Amino acid sequence: MNRPLAAALLIAALAGPGLARPLKPEQEARIQPDGKPVSCLQAHSIQETRVRDDRTIDFYMLGGKVYRNRLPQSCPDLGFEERFGYETSIDQLCSVDIIRVLHTSPPTPGAACGLGSFQPISGAPR
Repeated sequence: MNRPLAAALLIAALAGPGLARPLKPEQEARIQPDGKPVSCLQAHSIQETRVRDDRTIDFYMLGGKVYRNRLPQSCPDLGFEERFGYETSIDQLCSVDIIRVLHTSPPTPGAACGLGSFQPISGAPR
């Protein structure tokens, strides 16, 4: 396994149960688009992820920028498990990539789901 791939898998797997929480309506109302959507993020710059529900993941980047990915389809158990993994052969996570829900008990891979574009946002709490 090459270094970027190993790093990408580790970063994604660290987003586990208890780290992510759905936002309250008043918190969600404060989130605003903050620029044009992008197709890819540098995997080594992803500091943390927060699964908000079965279709929404917030990516917190080194340097403080936050990107929201709204999956084109609902991803079964993503919101419940709040964990996912991915594989990439380059140091980027892109809208054409697939994530896989990681189940905790028993520890097995779950649904495979496609990503959408990455929308920069402001106002997202940790």
